[in-house]
Amino acid sequence: MNSEEEFYDAETDMISRNNLNMWSVLKKCIGMELSKIAMPVVFNEPLSFLQRISEYMEHTHLIHKACSLSDSIERMQVVAAFAVSAVASQWERTGKPFNPLLGETFELTREEDGYRLISEQVSHHPPVSAFHAESLKQEFEFHGTIYPKLKFWGKSVEAEPKGTMTLELLKHKEAYTWTNPMCCVHNIILGKLWIEQYGTVEILNHSTGDKCVLNFKPCGMFGKELSRRMQRIHKKKHRVIYGKWTECMYSVDSKVYDSNKKAEKKAGGISKKQKQETCAEGDEADDMPDLQETVTVIPGSALLWKITPRPPHSEKMYNFTSFALTLNEMEPGMEGLLAPTDCRLRPDLKAMEDGDLDGAMTEKERLEDKQRAARKERSKEEEEWSTRWFQTKTNPYTGAEDWLYSGGYFERNFVDSPNIY
Repeated sequence: MNSEEEFYDAETDMISRNNLNMWSVLKKCIGMELSKIAMPVVFNEPLSFLQRISEYMEHTHLIHKACSLSDSIERMQVVAAFAVSAVASQWERTGKPFNPLLGETFELTREEDGYRLISEQVSHHPPVSAFHAESLKQEFEFHGTIYPKLKFWGKSVEAEPKGTMTLELLKHKEAYTWTNPMCCVHNIILGKLWIEQYGTVEILNHSTGDKCVLNFKPCGMFGKELSRRMQRIHKKKHRVIYGKWTECMYSVDSKVYDSNKKAEKKAGGISKKQKQETCAEGDEADDMPDLQETVTVIPGSALLWKITPRPPHSEKMYNFTSFALTLNEMEPGMEGLLAPTDCRLRPDLKAMEDGDLDGAMTEKERLEDKQRAARKERSKEEEEWSTRWFQTKTNPYTGAEDWLYSGGYFERNFVDSPNIY
């Protein structure tokens, strides 16, 4: 996708899923972990999961802002906003990214935003993706390991994004860690597809003990809400962050928030019974939240983050953000610089981007067969797969095993890269 206009001229409509009998594909998968099941390519969007991960960097300006702040509570607020912004692009993104092949990579350099990123598929069964982003001016490092667990529950697909995100603000000698919320795609069989995030995200500053707990509320129109307090390790409450992960985030003094909620309750807010009715399960399609819903701003609040509007005709382009539209870009001469494992070079992904569904299906099957044959050959020779850019080590902040960047990618010595395509 060399530009938004060029893409729309070439492919004004994404590949239609209207003629696909979803139930015939998924009826045997209820309660199963979907990562081991080959899904039709028509379910996909023309991006690899490694590229989806890179979308965490869309709002890198928030990291730069955190680096510039002198107060640790203010930094925590902005880091929390960054953590939420990292999942905001998933709203209405109901296409499944391509499963990365073992050894697949993706690199992204954005000089105007001051960072570069490298990611690698370090395991196939179970699927594990590792990424590392770093400031071009040595201001921060952001890295993580993700091993998503996908399950089909009849009407919905639930994704549990296991793995830890680590953000290091080098100037302040601070490290923050958190895990992403649960994600659910509703109405897989019947009705309009829609996505919600839910669960608790705890962000910990390992240097100061500051903690921020974000509660992504589930069900219907309440599924986009989040609000929670930030506190020091001695439990003193400082600020409350509130808003919607699809829209914006605000911060306000804890006492102001509490008094506002009390006044709202006296005035007659939404009852618990109404909320339960909104979230009720049934045989019908799950109601999709109202897209026009907005956040009521409490007086004295500070805006932390606001989502970037989607580009025109986004609904015809897998609901991509402007950032996502650029991820398959190939500048002149770029192909010669990329690692041969970069997902922009995947033939099935390229075929789907060009609107060639049959070609994408044929190439996907060929690549999967090639990967199985390589795995069989390694087993026969009693060889272990060797990752190229990441190694399992102990995360110094969580104490847990993690895949950490071993360096060297941007020196561009790709002579020993595996032939995966």
